Amino acid sequence: MTSNQVVEKDKEMSLLQSKNKTIYVSLLVIISIFLLLDYIPGMHAISAWITPPVALFLGLAFALLCGQAHPKFNKKVSKYLLQYSVVGLGFGMNVEASLASGKEGMEFTIISVVGTLIIGWFIGRKLLKVDRDTSYLISSGTAICGGSAIAAVGPVLKAKDSEMSVALGTIFILNAIALFIFPMIGHALNMSQHEFGTWAAIAIHDTSSVVGAGAAYGEEALKVATTIKLTRALWIIPLAFATSFIFKSKGQKISIPWFIFFFVLAMVFNTYVLDTTETGTLIGANINNFARKTLTITLFFIGASLSRDVLKAVGIKPLVQGILLWVVISVSTLVYIYWF
Repeated sequence: MTSNQVVEKDKEMSLLQSKNKTIYVSLLVIISIFLLLDYIPGMHAISAWITPPVALFLGLAFALLCGQAHPKFNKKVSKYLLQYSVVGLGFGMNVEASLASGKEGMEFTIISVVGTLIIGWFIGRKLLKVDRDTSYLISSGTAICGGSAIAAVGPVLKAKDSEMSVALGTIFILNAIALFIFPMIGHALNMSQHEFGTWAAIAIHDTSSVVGAGAAYGEEALKVATTIKLTRALWIIPLAFATSFIFKSKGQKISIPWFIFFFVLAMVFNTYVLDTTETGTLIGANINNFARKTLTITLFFIGASLSRDVLKAVGIKPLVQGILLWVVISVSTLVYIYWF
């Protein structure tokens, strides 16, 4: 290849990247405009077209067809926007009602976290012979809260970047699938709002997909799912300490999900301050409504992060481990909900 051909090829790549970035920005602007139409009287029906699954699908479609336009931007914005959105959802919840709704799920959470880690180790290490660190990361992500657990445990485990990428890719693929199929399965099984919220919180990995699936199913499902999932996410802390002890890792920094505490504070403030007056209730409802919109945008960012390169990097065995473990926790949770 001559120097002129190289220059021409570089120009073509540059033009393609520029075109992809334009498409990316256009999609983001369109989604934002549609969501903001909800604040204009008579436009709610149009705004309702952009649901969490639709936003995720648009992000996935872009990533798989065009690649990643702004990978660093996607990763950073989706992380913080998700946290702000979850805190905002707290302004639409009542502490006493949320605790009552999530009590049953909390009991099963303890059993499921430990059980998932043990079963994940057996499937990954004994059946599929997946390398130790990748298998442990996938099990941790499935047991607690997906990418957040992997990000917290990875440094403690001293996992390689490639192992982190494979585990995150596996969990992310399953999260995207869950957001679409869980509400359909819930309706097919005629699950109540409370049953679906409990099931989604325990069986779906990441907080974003749990909240998205809960919102797609109904108001009560969203509240139950969010409460149980964030309670479950607190297990990141003891898991990180346990990992340090098991794998003899000392002096490693443990990432604490502080946004969960702000979520609790938002619920307390909403319950005992805002809900005491009509104006306060309206303020809380508006914050909660806006948080749902930012969550929908977050799912677009998350979808846009799943490129063909990520799919290739995952490989068959880690994906099979993730799927088998996911099926086990999903089915066992359903059995618990219907029989206990």
